[in-house]
Amino acid sequence: MSGQLKEVRLRIKSVGTTQQITKAMKMVSAAKLRRAQDAITQMRPYAEKLQEMLSNIIASVDGNIGGGLNVERPVEKVLIILVTSDRGLCGAFNTNLIKLAKSTIREKYQSQYEKGNVTILPLGKKGLENMVRTGYPVNEDFWNIFSNLNFDSVKAVAEYVRTAFVNKQFDRVDLIYSRFKNAATQEFVCEQHLPIAKAKTNSKSNLDFIFEPSKEVLISELMPKILNTQIFKGVLDSNASEHGARMTAMDKATENAEEMLRSLRISYNRARQAAITTELTEIVSGAAALEG
Repeated sequence: MSGQLKEVRLRIKSVGTTQQITKAMKMVSAAKLRRAQDAITQMRPYAEKLQEMLSNIIASVDGNIGGGLNVERPVEKVLIILVTSDRGLCGAFNTNLIKLAKSTIREKYQSQYEKGNVTILPLGKKGLENMVRTGYPVNEDFWNIFSNLNFDSVKAVAEYVRTAFVNKQFDRVDLIYSRFKNAATQEFVCEQHLPIAKAKTNSKSNLDFIFEPSKEVLISELMPKILNTQIFKGVLDSNASEHGARMTAMDKATENAEEMLRSLRISYNRARQAAITTELTEIVSGAAALEG
């Protein structure tokens, strides 16, 4: 019986230590989430308006006026930008992003994949590790972007993607990331990054722009900046989503640890009570034997 009590005591101590760790991680994630949420909240309206403006401008012009960035080609070679996190302990966050990437390949680009023409560009260690382990062609140049997350590091990714598309190394570029909604909710999305999609509208009046300077100059200046912004928004969205997912996961882990502690304490008290009862019975029995 004493061995059983010792085992339960050790389990209680172990679960208590784990609970302290999960509480600390929840607090750290909450602090990081606040900063990440502020960053994406401020960035999103600007990025979405720029994207809308670019799509409308592309729809209002004819031919190749964007340096080849708006040219639709037969899709032979595909690049998928996969934004995950560097660390785990954030629930199913990374798993869902990786599943989306693989289902996108399976449903949209299976023939290209079978020819070896699908490349993954992971931004984040978890995406890199999984894709390498499962045998997908991977570009490992930018996976550690979260070690120093800023606009310049994301700009380097955007410039590489843009140059590769113009040079016809890829005919389609998709961006897979997690769109942040709140701490408990993330939306996993796959968006076409290149070629730039035209705005879907039937109203020609909405596309009647007066350009100053010329269309060519304006679009050649705007396109790279807006594409940089779109990838940066996706990275900030995923960064905020990661911290929200980790905070939620650690909160749930803390609650589970509390329930386990309650159950273990009940088991410990029952075992202790049984041990005491057994000892009392033995003492009474011994006393009765001596009296007899």
